[in-house]
Amino acid sequence: MTGKEYITGSFGLVENDRPAWLPFVGCHGAFLTGETADVYLSNAESVVKGLDAAIEKYSPDGLPVTFDLQLEAEALGCRLLFSPSNPPAVISHPLEEGISLNDLKIPGTGDGRIGEMIKAAEILCTKYPDIAFFGLVTGPFTLALHLMGTEIFTAMYEDPEKARSVIAFCSEVAKKMSELYISAGCTVVAIVDPMTSQIDPGSFETFVSEPVSEIFSFIREKIGLSSFFVCGQAEHNLELMAACRPDNISVDENISLKTVKDIALSNGISFGGNLKLTTTLLLGSSEDSERDALDCIITGGNKGFVLAPGCDLPMNTPVENLVAVSKLIRDDYRQEFLSRTSVLADDEKVPDLSGRWSKNRVVIDVVTLDSDSCAPCQYMMELVNRLKPSFGDRIAIFEHKIKTREGLLMMKSLGVKNIPTICINGKIKFVSITPPIKILTEAVNEEI
Repeated sequence: MTGKEYITGSFGLVENDRPAWLPFVGCHGAFLTGETADVYLSNAESVVKGLDAAIEKYSPDGLPVTFDLQLEAEALGCRLLFSPSNPPAVISHPLEEGISLNDLKIPGTGDGRIGEMIKAAEILCTKYPDIAFFGLVTGPFTLALHLMGTEIFTAMYEDPEKARSVIAFCSEVAKKMSELYISAGCTVVAIVDPMTSQIDPGSFETFVSEPVSEIFSFIREKIGLSSFFVCGQAEHNLELMAACRPDNISVDENISLKTVKDIALSNGISFGGNLKLTTTLLLGSSEDSERDALDCIITGGNKGFVLAPGCDLPMNTPVENLVAVSKLIRDDYRQEFLSRTSVLADDEKVPDLSGRWSKNRVVIDVVTLDSDSCAPCQYMMELVNRLKPSFGDRIAIFEHKIKTREGLLMMKSLGVKNIPTICINGKIKFVSITPPIKILTEAVNEEI
């Protein structure tokens, strides 16, 4: 079987002899070719070279053309801050700056970097017909966040029609991007909407369900396969995601793979995830990565399951860890060996926080993947930083990125289980939910 057949078989709920393998190579492709992320994500030639290297090293069944949830935002007028080691970050929101929604037009290949990514898709789909390429499209709720900033959360409560109109526009952008990727030859269009993990089921149903369902219907009409990709603690919205009728749901390690498997298969759709990005693939050893992959393989099984990292691979993810996973998925003997050996416990000491709350201030700890590269983390940090003008030196704000060993230890010490999470004076307050600024302010005032 070809790699593409493993992907399409999984999406079609065929009982394969192994799961499909989909490493989410975004700016990691720059790491493979010795480029910086900002250069890599700006031209088709660099992307093709990066995925050439990924195909040679990781023998994938599928690959994303690019993993850049700021692509559409840039084309719509958002200013970006480019980084040598991460995807760019949105640093301005046009609808906050006096621009009207009526002034915005659906972007195409002549806007921003979209044309370069579509060109890369065309080259790759022609060059590697046996690999399933994924066109990753920014979901309408996340794109609305890019256009409005955190004010969208206030609008959802105070001016819901405004929120709906912006999300509806972003849904049309997603349809256009989906059409471009399908026309370029992509097998799957993945609607990547991480910010939907930050809202409750009522808000999801009110603002997200209908526009996203329309996108998946549109992709189906264009003879394409679809995936709904959400990172963060989105378990509370999984049933609603399935009701939108994608062909696949993909999640990260915040959600139990068994949970998403049960919900997906009961709704007749496939599922993907949820290799741990930091604790194993980035910071762990090859054996750590193998063991994590084996746990996923055992849980996911061979029907309808796509083994993948939970999100965009950190740029400098060790090549040997991904190679180990690629080999393991095809090596029954190695799987059997690992299943019979024990896993060493991690007895590393966690930080002592006993004196952290003694100062005359409220301490706000935000545990993130990395606000420079993770949209939910970025907007949670952006929201928390909006407290500074009101509270001044009465508050202290700290971000703990679990891409680092120190961040992981702080996460463990605070008792945080999901990201992003806001803790106030050591108390877990907002878990994978970005609250309105009024609610966050009230929570801080309670501590003061």
